[in-house]
Amino acid sequence: MSKQKEEKTNVMRVLDQKRIPYTPHAYPVGDAAPDGVTVARLLGQNPDTVFKTLVAKGASGGYYVFGIPVAATLDLKKAAKAVGEKSIAMLPARELLPLTGYVHGGCSPVGMKKAFPTVFDETAELLETICVSAGRVGYQVELSPAELLALVGGTTAGLTAEEKEGAQ
Repeated sequence: MSKQKEEKTNVMRVLDQKRIPYTPHAYPVGDAAPDGVTVARLLGQNPDTVFKTLVAKGASGGYYVFGIPVAATLDLKKAAKAVGEKSIAMLPARELLPLTGYVHGGCSPVGMKKAFPTVFDETAELLETICVSAGRVGYQVELSPAELLALVGGTTAGLTAEEKEGAQ
């Protein structure tokens, strides 16, 4: 009757269908999507366990998905090396929705319009659970990184910039 119960996102439906256990989390959203560190704080989670989903385009024209902790910065050289590209560039925000089906701030590695090579930062393997977007701003899912990687056919590599030296 009332939709107050719990809204299921497409990501949650995919996880249910594949029988992958997860814990849904919701957070309040204002006019704009909050940054990842704010999302982690709103959920009471350690920012090292909340991963943002980034989409990039390689020099060859291929698209790639990267998952890194929300407080970290993607090292484009490391990311390119991880996917065997000469170089990669972040996908402009306006191209995200047509390519993935997700909006900026609600992009999930699960349930994109098309499967793309996916690489998570190697720190994901050290964690019992990680949070990723549930495919809509205001929603996250917490699940086993091993099950997430198996679902998306993902791999892991060192992807983050070592220091925050004012890089993008």
